[in-house]
Amino acid sequence: MGKLAIISDLHVDINQLGEPELLQLVEVLKTKEITHLHLAGDIANHVTRLLETTSFIRSHHIPLTYNFGNHEMPSLSDPEDIEAYSDAYFLNQQFIELNERVVLLAFNGWYDYSFSDETDINKIIAAKNLYWYDRFIHRGAADPAVNQAILDKLRGVLDRLQEADKQLIIATHFVPKQAFIVYQQGKYARWNELNAFLGSEKTGALLDHYSNIQQVVFGHTHRRFDEQKINGTTYSCRPFGYYFEWQLTREFVLSQGLAEVFNPMKARGLLKKHREAFQEFRSKHLKEEFSRGMTIIDY
Repeated sequence: MGKLAIISDLHVDINQLGEPELLQLVEVLKTKEITHLHLAGDIANHVTRLLETTSFIRSHHIPLTYNFGNHEMPSLSDPEDIEAYSDAYFLNQQFIELNERVVLLAFNGWYDYSFSDETDINKIIAAKNLYWYDRFIHRGAADPAVNQAILDKLRGVLDRLQEADKQLIIATHFVPKQAFIVYQQGKYARWNELNAFLGSEKTGALLDHYSNIQQVVFGHTHRRFDEQKINGTTYSCRPFGYYFEWQLTREFVLSQGLAEVFNPMKARGLLKKHREAFQEFRSKHLKEEFSRGMTIIDY
């Protein structure tokens, strides 16, 4: 028996996770007796920082693999590296055997605008080019075509693993099911534009064809959800997310009486004004936040 931990959206640079903080993560993983860690994308804004992070964790004798999210991709000068990066620990459209029956299969994923409530493709593309982070990523084709090519290759991998009678745990970055997409109303409805870039209905539809998929773990939403079982497969979305979105940040702001209602988008200003107190609170409670932002699967 072993324990697999999957974490998405670690964002070590934005969250200022240096060696002291990563040591806290290592302590959590060892306390929970994790035998393999997989980082499901958005580990850092640059591949160099990603490699420093994964090397540090592995140096503490924790087996580790990872796939990319959108935040790593702009730092790759060759678009082909996004899907075929040369690193033994990079797991994309590939799998490792956790035991004789169960394998961990990972793939980066992408999106095709299918979660958008906007039907005008030109408006979606204009919004992406105006302010979405992915405007810095060059993939050589339109997003729906990139997504379809990824799924075509994934189908072949899934077919082979089904024929081999393997049980699958899948890690990816982007959202595969609409059940994990939030559609805002009223003054927050403008945030719905971002849903176009969160994932693809086609990904979930493809996974529905395989009864040997036990669990699918993903992130990218920066919103944590309760697990859901869909067509016999468990879906888990518990991204670590940005520091101003954390549960510990909510607890700090409310316990200190800094606001009557917690609003993540307004938290950054409050944290800047109370930086020293927040750093002390964060250091004390960071292990709890790491635990909240990971999915653990026995195998």
